[in-house]
Amino acid sequence: MDKQAVDRIAPTVRPAGKAVGYQRWRSLAFLHWEVPTAALRQVVPAELELDLYEGTAYVGVVPFAMRDIRPSWWPRRLAFHFLETNVRTYVVCQGQPGVYFFSLEANSRLAVLAARASFGLPYYHARMQMEQSGAVVDYLSRRTSNGAVHHLRYQVGEPLGVSEPGSLEHFLLERYLLFVQRGGRVSVGQVHHAPYPVHRARVLGVQDELIAAAGLPAVRTPPRWAHYSAGVDVEVLPLRAR
Repeated sequence: MDKQAVDRIAPTVRPAGKAVGYQRWRSLAFLHWEVPTAALRQVVPAELELDLYEGTAYVGVVPFAMRDIRPSWWPRRLAFHFLETNVRTYVVCQGQPGVYFFSLEANSRLAVLAARASFGLPYYHARMQMEQSGAVVDYLSRRTSNGAVHHLRYQVGEPLGVSEPGSLEHFLLERYLLFVQRGGRVSVGQVHHAPYPVHRARVLGVQDELIAAAGLPAVRTPPRWAHYSAGVDVEVLPLRAR
């Protein structure tokens, strides 16, 4: 998919209507590896076009902290907090760019059950921990069902600011739509937040088994690109059928 053929600004605009939930995403690491399009095509639903940047397909792993997670009607003082790691790629559906999730790990069984039931997302329970010392973050996730591990140690680097449209950072990070296949049909969800404040990140060590668990070639090298964001506050809009 040629990046010039897709409107990447429209999804960043908040749509009309009430949010169904609120979330705070904190201490996000964005790791990206190049992946052969043929391998990616085999594991992405046929209804979704692959979204490429200058002819290259990417798979991303994003470990971070979820804070103050709640439905719109739920008191904030009773909100949930947990860690999450998602494995994703980039797709286009009916001219709209978004993400397709292969998996999402969370260390909250309640969050896993709720997300699977309400959004049909492929959530898995995992044992997870995140520790930060100065600019260095250590993040470990181990899926309880099959032991698949993601272990990352990285250092937050220099600030890049908000991503410019057309840049690689904007392509990889500024995604507001998600597509999920439910009952043979594709549905779309949308979130809204301010643009990510982006930093470079330096990977000090990484072990990833989640990409291989998604049916893609296992990664043996550090990610091609690594970024960090302190976080954003998020509104979650209703899931819609395409």
